Amino acid sequence: MSETSAEEAVQVSAFRHRHAHLMTAGALACLERASKALDEALSDLVARDQQLFRLRLARWFQNLYDGLLPVYGQREDFDDFMQRLVLLMAHYYVMRPEELKVLDVERDLEPDWFQHESMLGYVFYVEQFSGRLDKVHDHLDYLEEMGVSYVHLMKVMQSREGENDGGYAVTDYRKVDAALGSNEDLEALCTKFRARGMSVCIDLVLNHCAQEHPWAKAAQAGDERYQQYFYMFEDRVLPDAFERTLPEVFPEFAPGNFTLDKQSGKWVWTTFNHFQWDLNWSNPEVFLEIVDVMFELANLGVEVFRLDAVAFMWKRMGTDSQNQEEVFDLMQALRTCSRIASPAVAHKAEAIVAPDDLIRYFGVGRHHGKVSNFAYHNSLMVQFWSSLASRDTKLMTQALSEFPRTPSSIAWGTYIRCHDDIGWAIADDDADAVGLNGAAHRQFLSSFYSGEFQGSFARGGVFQFNRQNGDRRINGTLASLSGLEQAVEWGNDQLIDLAIERILLGHALICGFGGIPLIYMGDELGLLNDYSYSDNPEHAADSRWLHRPVMDWDKVANRHDTESIEGRLYTGFSRIVATRRKTAQLNARYDTDILDVGHPHLFTIANRHPQGTLACVYNFSDSTQHLNVQPLYESGIVELYDKLTGREISVSNDVIELAPYARLWLI
Repeated sequence: MSETSAEEAVQVSAFRHRHAHLMTAGALACLERASKALDEALSDLVARDQQLFRLRLARWFQNLYDGLLPVYGQREDFDDFMQRLVLLMAHYYVMRPEELKVLDVERDLEPDWFQHESMLGYVFYVEQFSGRLDKVHDHLDYLEEMGVSYVHLMKVMQSREGENDGGYAVTDYRKVDAALGSNEDLEALCTKFRARGMSVCIDLVLNHCAQEHPWAKAAQAGDERYQQYFYMFEDRVLPDAFERTLPEVFPEFAPGNFTLDKQSGKWVWTTFNHFQWDLNWSNPEVFLEIVDVMFELANLGVEVFRLDAVAFMWKRMGTDSQNQEEVFDLMQALRTCSRIASPAVAHKAEAIVAPDDLIRYFGVGRHHGKVSNFAYHNSLMVQFWSSLASRDTKLMTQALSEFPRTPSSIAWGTYIRCHDDIGWAIADDDADAVGLNGAAHRQFLSSFYSGEFQGSFARGGVFQFNRQNGDRRINGTLASLSGLEQAVEWGNDQLIDLAIERILLGHALICGFGGIPLIYMGDELGLLNDYSYSDNPEHAADSRWLHRPVMDWDKVANRHDTESIEGRLYTGFSRIVATRRKTAQLNARYDTDILDVGHPHLFTIANRHPQGTLACVYNFSDSTQHLNVQPLYESGIVELYDKLTGREISVSNDVIELAPYARLWLI
């Protein structure tokens, strides 16, 4: 050993020794046992990379151990499982391309990279955006012009033919869907995006796989090993017992939570559809399989995993089998695996759950800040649509004020809509607090956005009407739900103006809330509902394709014509994004407070920052409103300068005026 490498080895040993004092005795002993085989596993790496892996392993092992011990620690083979996991991480770190190892170091040095105010996400189905992965290259200039730094590519991995839940019935976690290209195409595209400062996100479906997946096919054929990968029952006794407390996700076309598999003769847990088999995460082999997949995709250049349907990962009799404590243990362990072997990778939790449960996906209590890097702010989305329909922000102010503080190391994914339906996750307690009946308000919102409510401007569709509890979710693009489709159909310029202002209000809200604003493809241009989905046999049974239109590249080409609707929208959107990039208060690490200014039509937030507070004020009504500025003064906003328009706001008798659907970023 050279003198330099000997010195480096001493430094690594000292680092591990310091972290040994921070570990529990059980974790330290487990680490020592699991590390014995590392010399051979890492032998193909240069000394510096070996040291980096060992340093990260020592730094994060306690988090890994704490996540896995409650789930698998009672098993006799726990030590063997942990050693296999460490060797698996080492294997993929050895295989990791040099360019990605450099990115790992960058992210080690800048762990808050995803919290920056310059972050902007763009989300699309590849088939709707460009047809194939290799055709996405043709539109990188457009994405860069928008300021996109995060790209969520949807329906990338191989899914079953025919019905596939929008691509979420995966038949091969390791293989790109042949209709979109190859793994090599995905790797090349990730490289192109990375060169332009854009991080690629893809879906990793954790709760289930397709019944055509090799694991499921082996289980159907009677392979006992793979039957343990799923929840399979000889009769209906246990399924019926579980069913008593389980809700239905798709009550119209997939009632119940269990399906009889005729080939095996067993009942299979199928939360979503009969062709999506729930994985049994109580089996550590499932954990190892998913980690293996995760690292393989990370080594292709994927930087963010959207962890799909995570709320459903753990089953417990007598509960709704959602948001169980083991879910957060498993997510902490998965995130820690990435921290050790692919630190450039971030995790996003897809948990569309009630507010009290939602915050747990960042980690509370012993999981504080350890579960995921970011999660969808479902409540912000729901409250936007609620206030837009009612022209009243009291419920929005109440509900969002109740959110607890988030860890400083995370970020919300803020959005107005996504590829999925909109469910009215409004808590009865919040509704009661502002004098509303929760059930009646949810019914109103469904009627309003389906266009059934008299005087509604929205054009949407009803999704999964549950007649037992009255739940009716809604489909529709941002533009159609905001009134643009109706206004264009009626040829009414005044209504078109109002619809454009509503859309820009939504963009300003999610861009001014901190976190990572996520724009669904075409919303920057005002794409309308696509009713032709019903002509496609693969889509006809799933009305969510109503709001998954094909990208209109003619509108993209027309985006700088400020006389056109798409030009007006794109110009307004671009101004919001450009302003956000220059506003330090919108970095996600700083606190966002909801201000109750005592006005029923205005929603106001304060983004705190050492350089001063940014107050964002939004008018959710179609008429001019007036705001007393005293609450703004009390928040530290003394001279009212609007960053969005670059002008001073005039104050008369301590009151400022806001036009219909106005948005102000005051500093």
